[in-house]
Amino acid sequence: MDRHPSHLAATIPATTVREWLSDGAEIALLDVREAGQFGEGHPFFAVPLPYSRLEIDIAALVPRTATRTVLLDAGNGVAERAAATLAALGYSQVFVLAGGAPGWAAAGYTLFQGVNLPSKTFGELVEHAFATPHISAQDLLARQQAGAPLVLLDGRTFEEHHKMAIPGATSVPNGELALRWRALVPDATTEIVIHCAGRTRSIIGAQILRSLGVPNPVLALENGTQGWALAGLQLEHGSTRRDTGPVGAAAQDRAAAARVAAEAGVPTLSAAQAQAWVDAPDRTTYVLDIRSAEEFAAGSLAGARHAPGGQLLQATDQTIGVRQSRVLLLDDEAVRAPVVAAWLHRLGFETAVVEGGIGAALRLSEAPSHPVAAAVPEVNRDALAAWVARQAPLLLDLQPSMAYRRQHAQGAVWSVRPRLVADAQAAGKPAQPVLLIAPTAAVARLAAIDLHEAGWRDVRWVSPSTWLAAGLPVVATPDLPSDADAIDYLFFVHDRHDGNLDAARRYLAWETGLIAQCAPDELAGFRLPAPDDRAV
Repeated sequence: MDRHPSHLAATIPATTVREWLSDGAEIALLDVREAGQFGEGHPFFAVPLPYSRLEIDIAALVPRTATRTVLLDAGNGVAERAAATLAALGYSQVFVLAGGAPGWAAAGYTLFQGVNLPSKTFGELVEHAFATPHISAQDLLARQQAGAPLVLLDGRTFEEHHKMAIPGATSVPNGELALRWRALVPDATTEIVIHCAGRTRSIIGAQILRSLGVPNPVLALENGTQGWALAGLQLEHGSTRRDTGPVGAAAQDRAAAARVAAEAGVPTLSAAQAQAWVDAPDRTTYVLDIRSAEEFAAGSLAGARHAPGGQLLQATDQTIGVRQSRVLLLDDEAVRAPVVAAWLHRLGFETAVVEGGIGAALRLSEAPSHPVAAAVPEVNRDALAAWVARQAPLLLDLQPSMAYRRQHAQGAVWSVRPRLVADAQAAGKPAQPVLLIAPTAAVARLAAIDLHEAGWRDVRWVSPSTWLAAGLPVVATPDLPSDADAIDYLFFVHDRHDGNLDAARRYLAWETGLIAQCAPDELAGFRLPAPDDRAV
């Protein structure tokens, strides 16, 4: 990949970027800092794309290379490096936000802490717009202990549920609720309670069922697993309760889903109409299969991407990188896609479903990708110990920082791509061989690009498991890298899941305070009724 100074992108002020975000044309505002830096403060509509994964994820987030794209960093030159990379990949409208995130703040604009800002803010707005009923942890426990008829559903992913859940809950991700609720509830009087880790998915899950006209009382558990822990109650760990069996879509469920979509203004397109969206040269259209991972793996429309419906609503910025783009949602039963589409439309996206779902006669190109770089030689496990002893390489560990703290190769320096060259220069000389210890070959390739450009010629890689399997020494460093250096990790979000009750309190206060931080133009895109006009 050819990156030269001639590829330097134009630098534009924050005021211009703010205007572009509201002018109705497509724009991708990409924050190329690492996850921890992004989570400590970013513009409301910024999409996380760490420089350490730039070439890996850019095609999925911004598939159309003519998209107007703005990059922001910490004001430290990383955005310029990323811009040169994107230019080399064929992106033709790339700009750099002057001064990065500090420049945004200097212009008087808010930097928001946390992740998934649009989705989180939307959840709070939904609760206000629809007066979502809720139940406290103490009241839920009392009803459970009294044997009251209720069904407790966890609207998160199964992986999150397995880690920690409210005792007695069954994992049913929000995107599956419209299809599966009927088989889980014995009668029309049994109360249904939806929980998540905090607030958003509890609220959205409850409102999905209420919008379908479910006859049962439906409540959101106030503050989720965090509220349960803050009430002094014990969470369950290791639950395997989930509903994954085949479910036939009832005619009344398809009718309810169609009604929900129509009420939200979501069209159902014929294959020809959907193809026109896909083929439009000046618009970005994401085609997403919102079913479960198991269903997607068993077969889907060729070229469609997988985006489970519940998580799509929870974290739109991890799938849809272009503001003012279009989204086509697919399922195979005409229940899940219309319901998720309705809520995605309310989130502000131009969304439609397609007649026939994954069976529609749509022609899609294969999932876009960009060539990253030539493969980095991998050292064979059986030869590794002898090669290390003979070459005495500079060991650079590219694992996530928390994995490095738990265990890493003795003598390895932890690094992350934005700092990699500086760390290598501080620890060794370009004539010295480098051994990258990386979680994947793709991550190693990206690191090698920067090292080769800085003068290192002999760069190889192994995985952490290969190092361990070779019998080479490992150590743990619980305090290294330091919290300040661990720019890939957002303590603000993760600490609340590890028993830190103060972190949970701060997180919930952050979540409930989001709306007050937003400016009118940041709220303008949401499509929700005024409280007086609401319907369940």
